[in-house]
Amino acid sequence: MVCFRLFPVPGSGLVLVCLVLGALRSYALELTLQDSGKATCLYAKWQMTFRVHYETTNKTYKTQTISDLGTVTYNGSICGDDQSGPRIAVQFRSGFSWIANFTKAASTYSIDSISFSYNTSDNVTFPDAKDKGMHTVYHPLGIEIPLNELFRCNSLSTLENNDVVQQYWDVHVQAFVQNGTVSKNEFLCDKDKTSTVVPTIHTTVPSPTTTPTPKEKPEAGTYSVNNGNGTCLLATMGLQLNITQDKVASVINVNPNTTHSTGSCQSHTALLRLNSSTIKYLDFVFAVKNENRFYLKEVNVSVNLVNGSVFSIANNNLSYWDAPLGSSYMCNKEQTVSVSGAFQINTFDLRVQPFNVIEGKYSTAQDCSADDDNFLVPIAVGAALAGVLILVLLAYFIGLKRHHAGYEQF
Repeated sequence: MVCFRLFPVPGSGLVLVCLVLGALRSYALELTLQDSGKATCLYAKWQMTFRVHYETTNKTYKTQTISDLGTVTYNGSICGDDQSGPRIAVQFRSGFSWIANFTKAASTYSIDSISFSYNTSDNVTFPDAKDKGMHTVYHPLGIEIPLNELFRCNSLSTLENNDVVQQYWDVHVQAFVQNGTVSKNEFLCDKDKTSTVVPTIHTTVPSPTTTPTPKEKPEAGTYSVNNGNGTCLLATMGLQLNITQDKVASVINVNPNTTHSTGSCQSHTALLRLNSSTIKYLDFVFAVKNENRFYLKEVNVSVNLVNGSVFSIANNNLSYWDAPLGSSYMCNKEQTVSVSGAFQINTFDLRVQPFNVIEGKYSTAQDCSADDDNFLVPIAVGAALAGVLILVLLAYFIGLKRHHAGYEQF
């Protein structure tokens, strides 16, 4: 965890902001505010993405997904006082900001409103935007939470206003923290309440790990990401998710016909996000290394399991699917991406190109080592047969020479 100490804010003392870096570095935000007595007054952890629909100069429309916020600051975040309530203020990219306001009643506090401001003058994010400048969307919420309880909403929540769609998940927030200690009592959002599992009473005998029923090979789907200038990422693959939670193993074949893809492309990173009615999000994050190769660096996943629970995990220290920039990576054989001990992804008929896609088509493919083995086997067999043939011929000529030498002695 990395903490940033910001300037003093009137009425709230010094503000201490902590941003968690690690498994969910690109998408998870975590914020802790402290008052002048260094006691925690507000805590929040959440994930969010934005989709903005805008008109271009040639009278067409484009949709830009903003999921990688880049460098984030929290200037203006305050604990609150008698004149103003607590506020979370986030700044990112070029002129983008997000603000959540809180209010307090006698026995409850509320997430009062959320506002999101974006800058269409940012030509990188909004190429060819017709209407340049700042735009703000405002959502009154009024979500009431009992005082000294932590609001939790792991489920996906969506706010829509005009041309902006905001999505939030894995939300944990408590304003007006009492005695400097974040509460362990959780107030669930309605979506999380409907997915709550009835507790199971465990006996003293540990339950064995359940072995999942083998599933057939998943259907390969084709997914793409558009950055406004055309297709910037291509992926074709069959996906099989292997999940172990509470000693119960599950196998989920991803159905490409009911799976939606979004994402974003930057100069050195690219994101492919898949979601469906079962998969809240499955993120593949690619990165450039040594300025000449790309690889799969990170996988984030959150899945609704059949028992009603939610499985979420992430790993940003992977190294799979390595290939030169300007080419695609291809592997027809089954491969396993090991994200953690509890989560692996089996891939089939895989081909990906997260950078330098030209005219929406794959470039020359670099085959994986598994496919290379298919060529090595016949080569090795042929070399062995050739070796045996050479030995037989040598033995024949040596024997023939000795036979002639024996006749010459008489």
